[in-house]
Amino acid sequence: MTKTLLSFGHGFSAQALAQRLLPLDWRIIGTTRNEDKAARFLSQGIEPRIWPGADMIPALDTATHLLISAAPDQNGDPVLAALQGEIAKRAHQFEWVGYLSTTGVYGDNGGDWVDEQSPLTPATKRGQLRVEAESAWAAIEGLPLHIFRLAGIYGPGRGPFAKVRAGTARRIIKEGQVFSRTHVEDIAQVLHASINRPNPGAAYNVCDDDPAPPQDVIGYAAELLGLPLPPAEDFETAEMTPMARSFYAESKKVRNDRIKTELGVNLIYPDYRSGLRALLSQEDSE
Repeated sequence: MTKTLLSFGHGFSAQALAQRLLPLDWRIIGTTRNEDKAARFLSQGIEPRIWPGADMIPALDTATHLLISAAPDQNGDPVLAALQGEIAKRAHQFEWVGYLSTTGVYGDNGGDWVDEQSPLTPATKRGQLRVEAESAWAAIEGLPLHIFRLAGIYGPGRGPFAKVRAGTARRIIKEGQVFSRTHVEDIAQVLHASINRPNPGAAYNVCDDDPAPPQDVIGYAAELLGLPLPPAEDFETAEMTPMARSFYAESKKVRNDRIKTELGVNLIYPDYRSGLRALLSQEDSE
């Protein structure tokens, strides 16, 4: 029987997973709101669905696996808002369901460590919406749900190099601020490992081994490029968008032991240094 992944909100992380599954003869159905993205999916061997809009019932009927990347909004989770009843009816049909959440569900921990057992005390509206979405998915009886709480995602096309080269990068300094992050290829390998070792009800933190202040990452990118260190700006007085400023409302280090012990994951990029070096090497070879 052909394995079929139905991917709602088939974005950066989901596309990285697809690149692992397609050579293994998986069928991938991915939703997007964008016609151009749909055309790109086709060229990659992914069956696009423009959604909302397309009838998703035939895709649900054939899916063996579900991946939900679509972000919740003030109306809740968009997939559940449209299709909760249909998904619930098919709960026992699916071999694996993955929900991509965020480490923002843990809120601010003053730079201390959190793990999957830590309280969910989000400090932002985005984080609160994620907690509510996690709960809504978990409430569907019989659904083999796996929750993945992703740290800050980077990867090809999503790194600090463009801003450093353009001279627009800044090192925002906030005392004690620390973030965890993860390379998109490690997200893909964690999801693939979970598909191969389902454990319904499990939640996994997905991040590297080296939580670090954001200014260190920008500084290392400049060092790799041989460019001057971007200017340091105090967080309190720096001009920032409300969205950018909100990321600094939370400071924590995220433990990733479970992806290693339960899923046998050996991180491809265990720290931002190895990840940035690989991104730059990839740029140079293209």
